[in-house]
Amino acid sequence: MSYIEIRNIFKIFGPDPQSALELVKGGADKDEILAKTGHTVGLHYVSLSIEQGETFVVMGLSGSGKSTLIRHLNRLIDPTAGEVSFGGEDILAMDIPTLNAFRRKRLGMVFQRFGLLPHRNVMDNVAYGLEIQGTARKEREAAASKWIERVGLEGYEAKYPDQLSGGMQQRVGLARALATDPEVLLMDEAFSALDPLIRSDMQDELMKLQAELHKTIVFITHDLDEALKIGDRIAILKDGKLVQVGRPEEIVLRPADDYVQAFTRGVNRSRVLRAKSIMEPITSGEHQAAREDWPSIQAHARLADILPVALANGTSMTVRDAKDTAIGTLSPQQIVEALEG
Repeated sequence: MSYIEIRNIFKIFGPDPQSALELVKGGADKDEILAKTGHTVGLHYVSLSIEQGETFVVMGLSGSGKSTLIRHLNRLIDPTAGEVSFGGEDILAMDIPTLNAFRRKRLGMVFQRFGLLPHRNVMDNVAYGLEIQGTARKEREAAASKWIERVGLEGYEAKYPDQLSGGMQQRVGLARALATDPEVLLMDEAFSALDPLIRSDMQDELMKLQAELHKTIVFITHDLDEALKIGDRIAILKDGKLVQVGRPEEIVLRPADDYVQAFTRGVNRSRVLRAKSIMEPITSGEHQAAREDWPSIQAHARLADILPVALANGTSMTVRDAKDTAIGTLSPQQIVEALEG
């Protein structure tokens, strides 16, 4: 079983969601439900499994249901039907004290609009979650100092939110979420309000931290480039329905339908596709001597990093895994075909 399990979730907004639910299960679509009942279908039979330690991105356009979905994970809203569990524990069955303890100790939240307390300085904002948990002041300030330094804000401890840039404020928000050492980080459009350059820096910062911390991250975005950059896997929603789930390479190489294909049309494939996803696998017993003079590349190397090697040598390359075992071959022609789509 995966760490986070979302099973058969329906969410219908309106005064009598159960009556509309029967219509949804009977095959009525979102527009028909709205016209007949005045109810809005937020999520339609969504099931997802999220592994411990992965960065799982949920993306879609406005109204797709992505923010509605993440609000089920901290139970800000309850589903009309379905199940949500963490580590086998049903969070929908929790009473309020248990739910509050679950939120405080196991979840960290990073908001789009930062959510900082304007009357508290950086130190006190970062330490706020630990304060709520009842941690002693000296201990919580030590933890806060550690994370302030980790996100690159050392020296800003006494500054207030209105004295910081947007990127710096979001770094405070990230440090605050990490200070309580949560199992899961929920990030709802966390970087969407930032300028493009600052946004890219924050994506890099998150990826660097995740490489060390291995948190379970659920990241909501409307930006496919962002999803492809940071996600181990991506789920794409449309009108409350799950359209496709897969690794970034799978989304780009094998879009499930025209909707996903339209998203991927302008993607820079060289920064998404990896050697392993387009190589020709080596079959067992295949003769390897002819490949001894070929340059070697790592299976997880992106095409942007492989291109200079291919151009410099003009030959095929041997693809190797983390144990330095040859697992496939990659020719310049395969690279060209992959980039052309």
